[in-house]
Formats: sequence, structure tokens, C-alpha cells
Amino acid sequence: MAASKKKVSEENNRKGIARRLWIAVSTVMVLVTGYFIVRNLTVIVDYRIKISRLEREKAHYQSEITRDSTLIEQLKYDDHLERFARERYRMHRPGEHVFILE
Repeated sequence: MAASKKKVSEENNRKGIARRLWIAVSTVMVLVTGYFIVRNLTVIVDYRIKISRLEREKAHYQSEITRDSTLIEQLKYDDHLERFARERYRMHRPGEHVFILE
């Protein structure tokens, strides 16, 4: 009878160890999975921030391209070219006086 009680207690002890091991492994797996999920979420948020910043830059540069294209079209005509040179580079004809008002 003592031998059977000893066997039963050893079985219960093994089941307890196996159960604790299973709980420990499960906990580690949940923690590792949680770490990777949080890490991936932070990467996703960083990428979305970068994408929005790049889209703003894209819109800015597209507006500059449109403005410059319009200026290039206007500079094909001599009267616009002369006005641009006078305003931008403060050019003047000989004998002419230029007064800059800002």
C-alpha cells in the first residue's frame, strides 16, 4: 500500500511539473508573440508617419513644378523675359535709373 501511494504521489508530482512546464512555455510564447506584435505595430506607425511626410513633400514639389513650368512658358516671350530679368536680377538699360521699393 505504501508503494502504491508513493507511485501516485510520483505521478502527481510529474503531472505538476509537466503542468508548470507547459504554463512556463505558454507564457514565454505569449510574451514573445506580444513583443513581435508591438514591434510590428510601431514599425507600421513609423512608416505611416513617413508616408504622410513624403506625400506632403510630393505635393509641395508638384506645386513648385507647376509654378516653374508656367514661368518657363511665360519666358518664351521677350516681354515677359525682360520683365523677369528686371525684377529678379535688377537689370536695367544703359542710362536708366532703377529704384528698388521693398
